[in-house]
Amino acid sequence: MPHPRFYGTFPRVLGRYVRDEPLISLETAIHKMTGMPARRLGLSDRGVLREGAIADIVVFDPATVIDVTTFEDPHRYPIGIPQVLVNGESVIKDGVHTGARPGAVLQRGA
Repeated sequence: MPHPRFYGTFPRVLGRYVRDEPLISLETAIHKMTGMPARRLGLSDRGVLREGAIADIVVFDPATVIDVTTFEDPHRYPIGIPQVLVNGESVIKDGVHTGARPGAVLQRGA
């Protein structure tokens, strides 16, 4: 059984610590989830939205995004995330997994 944060770490931050108990700004949270780790790992084509970069994109609703997993039921997708693209391919469409698995193992500095 995975830990509940397996599916819900970032949605918990966005829902709880950005929206409900505003401890950090939305911009700071997104940067800490995307650009900052990509830069630290030397992944120059990830973590940013710009022409030529790898299209890893999560579309979420700031008003509803939250994790819904529990220790008893850890295999639940968060709510408020209707679209996810990995390497430019739709993985979550209208809140439903498409079955696509376009991810790849990343190498530091690649």
